[in-house]
Amino acid sequence: MKIRDEYTCPLELTHDITKGKWTPLILCQLGKGIPQQPSDLEKAINGINQKMLLEQLIELVDVGMVEKKAYDGYPLRTEYALTKRGEKMLQAITIMQGIGVDLMLENGMDDVLRAAGFLE
Repeated sequence: MKIRDEYTCPLELTHDITKGKWTPLILCQLGKGIPQQPSDLEKAINGINQKMLLEQLIELVDVGMVEKKAYDGYPLRTEYALTKRGEKMLQAITIMQGIGVDLMLENGMDDVLRAAGFLE
């Protein structure tokens, strides 16, 4: 994602960063507090492919939401973790997720929430 030269408001910039299909899911997965390798993220996020994951991670690193740490040695190992900015964004995503839970409950989608681990 390229940050444009002009925006009408800060929310427009934030929207540009988070509008990717996988961005909120990647941030949520990294929000578990432990650095993760791309292969771990790919396994945890149902439906994402390696190419899309790496593209989204590069964008999130570029805007300072995620940090990348590469380790020397063979095989090469790379881990990703949230930055302070990423943690702040995760708080907003968590609020949006809560609204989604409320709407799903209102629409009788308890079984979906239960299967996803949001209800016991």
